[in-house]
Amino acid sequence: MQRALFSRSALLAQQAAAALDSPLAARSAPLLQRLERSMSSVTIPPPACMLRPLEAPLRYLFGPGPSNVPPRVLAAGGRPIIGHLHPEMYEIMNDIKKGIQYAFQTENNMTISMSGSGHAAMECAVFNTVEPGESVLVAINGIWGERVAEIAERMGANVHRMVKTPGGYFTNKEIEQAMQKHKPVLFFLTHGESSAGLCHPIDGIGDICRKHDCLFLVDTVASLGAAPIFMDKQNIDILYTGSQKALNAPPGTAPISFNDRACHKMFNRKTKPVSYLFDMTHLSNYWGCDGKPARAYHHTGPVSGFFALRESLAILAERGLEESWRKHKEVAAYLYRGLEDLGIKLFIPERDLRLPSVTTIAIPEGYDWREMLAYIMKHHQMEMTGGLGPSIGMVMRIGLMGYNCEKSNADMALHALADALKNCRKSKA
Repeated sequence: MQRALFSRSALLAQQAAAALDSPLAARSAPLLQRLERSMSSVTIPPPACMLRPLEAPLRYLFGPGPSNVPPRVLAAGGRPIIGHLHPEMYEIMNDIKKGIQYAFQTENNMTISMSGSGHAAMECAVFNTVEPGESVLVAINGIWGERVAEIAERMGANVHRMVKTPGGYFTNKEIEQAMQKHKPVLFFLTHGESSAGLCHPIDGIGDICRKHDCLFLVDTVASLGAAPIFMDKQNIDILYTGSQKALNAPPGTAPISFNDRACHKMFNRKTKPVSYLFDMTHLSNYWGCDGKPARAYHHTGPVSGFFALRESLAILAERGLEESWRKHKEVAAYLYRGLEDLGIKLFIPERDLRLPSVTTIAIPEGYDWREMLAYIMKHHQMEMTGGLGPSIGMVMRIGLMGYNCEKSNADMALHALADALKNCRKSKA
């Protein structure tokens, strides 16, 4: 019976094919095509750009990030996708947690990676530890303090700002005086202020926060892996970073860690966090940090992004934190000497306060910084950038971090700058 049906179907298919090849079919084809189009529900045609292959230029990313990604990390991100709830994925997430604990120098159990950029971790930290009406103290000496202040205000916090011009830093005495005055539940400070090129001192601030029953939140997006940070020893309650700077993974994942003090605050709230996606009640379970035997679905994590992040953390572990810190300091010092030889002034005068991963220079007198950056991009396929937020028009920024942290790259950057100084217009002052 089945064989007879199959034979009959094959005969009908042959007859249909023959009919399509006939002269009548050829004459009817345009009519059929018009009929098909008139019956289609699609009114927007395929965009021409989507019918061309993807093209992305090879560039030297010597700005404040993202940085060039090493082939090993690119290869890890290109591995076949697995399910985000598969046991193998949980194992990879466990590896990432251990890698973050090493990079942060912490034993905190509540250590995860956000599915998003550094801003995701920034919002997660504020949304989970602050409730509407509570006092928050924010140190602003560049764009990142400005962002945290706005995030906290949007969710209803009572925000108090300590403000310095880009490149300025806060003394421990100034911080304690502000805490005594405003009695915040959270104090925010940027360790690596990439918009100004400053690496802010951390020692002693965590002790001040504990004295005043305040959580200490630190941003290390631009500094992690390039400058020393010790979450546990320095009594930092919440620490976060981004994947795309010295860690050298693609943008899109953001490690974050909460100590027991922070966990006590965020898991004993009177109100739910304003974001469901960033709610640590759910994220702690998704990452296996809540002690429950099973992990429940919360969101679909960036599987390829986690592959790449794991590989970048593995590279850091193999190299060693101290060696990574040493290398960034050495290459930064080499760059400083080269810039001074070109007659370029470094924006942060105190060497010990300079961020090793992102060097800021004062805009050369008489030059248009936009023209210089455009020239360097056009003639050297190299990204450097101007300032950001309050530092716009004050600085140009050169980033040599992680995979890009080599003296040969510093030489390339110096050559490009020298070429721009020679060929860009200089105003007559």
